[in-house]
Amino acid sequence: MNTKVDEFLVNGCMRCKLGATPDCKVNSWKEEILLLRKIVLKSELTEDLKWGFPCYTFNNKNIMLLSVFKEYCAIGFFKGSLLTDPKKILVKQGESSQASRILKFTDVKIIKENKNNILSYIREAIEIEKSGKKVIFKKNPEQAPDELIQKFKESPEFKKAFFALTPGRQRGYIIHFSQPKQSQTRISRIDKCTKQILAGIGLTDKYS
Repeated sequence: MNTKVDEFLVNGCMRCKLGATPDCKVNSWKEEILLLRKIVLKSELTEDLKWGFPCYTFNNKNIMLLSVFKEYCAIGFFKGSLLTDPKKILVKQGESSQASRILKFTDVKIIKENKNNILSYIREAIEIEKSGKKVIFKKNPEQAPDELIQKFKESPEFKKAFFALTPGRQRGYIIHFSQPKQSQTRISRIDKCTKQILAGIGLTDKYS
């Protein structure tokens, strides 16, 4: 057990102003997270705290995260797309996700009922890491909108920062920027995300 995770259970991830307050999302799912933690610690994984959340590794390789959201808590597998998912319970956290998959939970009873399934998925994730298998990412399968291409031309610094992002983060932004029908709305979205991109942050990172 890692004392940093103990602190997380008290104060949350501390990545927003609600950290260490009664309104922190961790307080909504504390019982569920405690139980998930107990189950995960029965595996070969090593417990750590990364990005403000409990992270579990094998030979220093990230395998999974425990995270909390407004409507559920979750186990997130970094290479979840490689899991066989025999129970068909893994879901994408976002449409642009190519590698990660999550298991959502909304109460302790569901976690207890799925204890063996959770451990089975964790064991498979460890075996995948041991085998050296890697997720094959599609590089920008969606075409960048004209407004984004124009932004690249106007700002080499922005272009460099954008392509320094992981393929999944790039894809997430491209989908986000392409959704509006109006060009001005697409431009507005790009402008609003510019600071975040320059900082190397993905579209949904701050909500994770």
